[in-house]
Amino acid sequence: MTETELFETIRYTADVVAMTPDGHVLLIERGWNPYEGHWALPGGHVDIGEDSRTAAARELCEETGVRVDPEHLRQIGTWDRPDRDPRGRYVTVAYLAVVADGTPLVAGDDARVARWWPAVGLPPRLAFDHADILSVAAGSTS
Repeated sequence: MTETELFETIRYTADVVAMTPDGHVLLIERGWNPYEGHWALPGGHVDIGEDSRTAAARELCEETGVRVDPEHLRQIGTWDRPDRDPRGRYVTVAYLAVVADGTPLVAGDDARVARWWPAVGLPPRLAFDHADILSVAAGSTS
């Protein structure tokens, strides 16, 4: 009897929880599916030759105009539940960035809108498992 190993395609992404000292969280409104019109953390695919920290800083800038030094990002966890994304298997590494109050935003890339939300008044329609990521981030800042 021969054993055959089956391999699943896994996509690697990075997300950023950007927070201000006065308690606001940066979210984007997604411009396309999945979850078009839902609010999400800035993030996206890790490019070839890139580590997740660098990808997180790049995606934050591309989607919101907010620039952070990758070295100032603090890893808060990895999310890899098999059903976390309807497009297939995605594994994300999430980072926390603390940015100055009043940091200006410019929506770009796949973000329709970039907006600061009070951490205690987040929108009810969050994409993917981003509510779980935000919950862990809130615990890591207290």
